[in-house]
Amino acid sequence: MRRPFWVSGNSEIGGRPPSPGLSILLVRLTIVPAQKNASPRGTIERAVLLVAGSWLVAVLLLFAMVFPTLAQQYPLRPVRIIVGFGAGSTADVLARLISPRLARTLGQQFVVENRPGAGSMLAAEAVARAASDGHTLFMATIANVIAPALGAKFALSEDLAPIVLIGSTPNVFIVHPSVSAMNVQELIALAKANPQGLTFASSGAGTAGHLSAELFNQRAGVHIVHVFYSGGSAQMAADLISGRVNLTFAVASTMLPQIQEGKLRALAVAQGRRAALLPNVPTMAEAGMPGFDASIWIGLLAPAGTPAGITDRIAYAVNEALHLDEVLAPMRMQGFDPLGGTPQEFATFIKADTQKWLAVTNEAGLRK
Repeated sequence: MRRPFWVSGNSEIGGRPPSPGLSILLVRLTIVPAQKNASPRGTIERAVLLVAGSWLVAVLLLFAMVFPTLAQQYPLRPVRIIVGFGAGSTADVLARLISPRLARTLGQQFVVENRPGAGSMLAAEAVARAASDGHTLFMATIANVIAPALGAKFALSEDLAPIVLIGSTPNVFIVHPSVSAMNVQELIALAKANPQGLTFASSGAGTAGHLSAELFNQRAGVHIVHVFYSGGSAQMAADLISGRVNLTFAVASTMLPQIQEGKLRALAVAQGRRAALLPNVPTMAEAGMPGFDASIWIGLLAPAGTPAGITDRIAYAVNEALHLDEVLAPMRMQGFDPLGGTPQEFATFIKADTQKWLAVTNEAGLRK
């Protein structure tokens, strides 16, 4: 009868295989017991098998020693951080803020490259095709989970390897002063009393601002009409300030001057905690909509298959940077809240956020 054995560089023979982290080093061998009156040829074959098995074990032991060393030596050359939006975008600002600190910790230059297009999906796909060695990274945003929810053939946590959630900035729910509602509940009552009488603006169909408003429609049971601006946020802001459209969800830092000057009124921030930029503005939960979170998050990923030792090393460096005053101060000035965490935590977050926006797009009939 054939007897299966597990052989690895640091496991006992027989029984269960060692931990999953060493599974790459495992080879299952089948040893055939000697038979009575075995022929010389059979004896030679068994001898060859035993010799070959010994060489295989030696090779695996070598890999067991070399593989961790490669992760410890990372990076071996300059690392590129690909951003799917233009210079000055939230993802770009954050990438350029942390890259010098990563270089200082890890000993190689981290270069930020901008590859805008298709809501940053072109950049995501380019990184997914790169070598799985940690030398090409992707700065992802909420846009990269919204796109698959709309029907894009790309799965962020499958086509890329999550490393760390770096930070988030809140979307703020703002209205023109001509809107009589002074809080979220009054706005819901106003929208229900005037079906399709209110309009919300976004910088484009399928953007975070658009889906945030669709999420609000669904949670509040109202129908506020969507007006999108394909030309970008400048014209949208102008029409919002002039009162041509009534309300929007926008990144807090971009509308802060208009809010402070009284040209726009903030009703709530769409995240789980109050924003440092707008400490007197309640969260959506405080305004009567628990669990409403549409914050703009940003995180770092590598090509799928990148060794865990490398992603852990990068995550450690990012977490270390997020504790430095030289990083925290400018982040908070830009409206970012530092987050951090492990690759596993980021993967869990991506899965939950993808499911949330998939439900929104399905209910709104937006999925292609």
